[in-house]
Amino acid sequence: DRHTFGDMNPYVYKTTDFGKTWTRIAGPEQGLRGYAHVVKEDTVNPDLLFVGTEFGLWISNNGGKDWAQFKGGNFPNVAVRDMVVNPRNNDLVLATHGRGIWIIDDITPLRQLTDEVLQKEATFVEARPAVQRLEGQGGWVQGDALYVGDNPPEGAAITYYQRTRHLFGPIKLEILNADGRVVDTLPASKRRGLNRVMWSMRLGPPRVPRAAQLAGNSQQGPRVLPGTYTVRLTKGKEVYETKLTVGLDQRATFSAADRKLQFDAAMRVHKLFDDMSTLVDKINKDRAAANTLVETLPADDQVRKDLESFSAEAEKIRKKIVATKEGGAITGEERLREFTDQLYGAIMSYEGKPTAYQMERIDSLQRMLDDVTKDFQSFTTQQVPKLNQELKAKNLESIPE
Repeated sequence: DRHTFGDMNPYVYKTTDFGKTWTRIAGPEQGLRGYAHVVKEDTVNPDLLFVGTEFGLWISNNGGKDWAQFKGGNFPNVAVRDMVVNPRNNDLVLATHGRGIWIIDDITPLRQLTDEVLQKEATFVEARPAVQRLEGQGGWVQGDALYVGDNPPEGAAITYYQRTRHLFGPIKLEILNADGRVVDTLPASKRRGLNRVMWSMRLGPPRVPRAAQLAGNSQQGPRVLPGTYTVRLTKGKEVYETKLTVGLDQRATFSAADRKLQFDAAMRVHKLFDDMSTLVDKINKDRAAANTLVETLPADDQVRKDLESFSAEAEKIRKKIVATKEGGAITGEERLREFTDQLYGAIMSYEGKPTAYQMERIDSLQRMLDDVTKDFQSFTTQQVPKLNQELKAKNLESIPE
């Protein structure tokens, strides 16, 4: 360090004979800027080196032959005075000028970027196992006098390397469960170098019938069960695969068996929403067909009156499923859809074993939906054939049965 003499160049030396001889491995020739404060060797890969200078962090993956400045996460050109590798989380912790702390999450991918890996067209890079962390609830408002850092990303990090930017053909990431079924599809980054994509570890949200009120709890799907999943990268005609382990939060007080019960309960309600949507779609389709035909007939036509009556009765059945007024409990118009959304939110709020009441409520709502389904099927079985005969006599399009 010669900055007090006006020399702002970094001087980093390496020895392989216990200090008998030294070789300079970092200087302006390698692209480093600013005098050096600290140099660290990775605790796992001895070829992975880190140098903190007055103007940032530089990394070498080949023992100091080549260096690159770290710019991830909008890391500024700030003095890096000290650093340490956290052996538990594989994080690189930086101490910057002004008593600041900057944490680079999971340097496991950097440890694997050997010259052999860098020559591959594309490959997955191993990351630490994903953990479904328990979400914190509540807390006091601290104003602007308290600083807290951002939480780590909630999802599972998927990291892959591309030697060149992907330009032609499709590229996508798929997540497959143990049965080989695709449970999620993610947008894949096309840029060269390391790419990191976050998977929410959730299934898709349920399909919810449209209504006058927002079903806020059903806007996300349940988290997948802990286990081993396959990540598939399709890059043009080439396919690459790796394994991803998803684990429970160690702070969880419930067992894996309880977690399975919660997932199964959430999926039952998920399917309840899907069945409900299918029924409402059918009701809306039949009503739309009837209303379209009404416009083609005179006001005093008996067939028109029959179609209007059919549409009105179908609407009464739809109102048993969804609310048609805004306001929810305020208007007193909470229906099967709204009750199901409340139950779904309660089950999703805790990933342990559902309560006996919640399980009984699923059965109760399922019976309610079954009853409405039977009512609509009985209604259409009686009315649609009769209407279609009347429509056929007038050479009009029939209502789908």
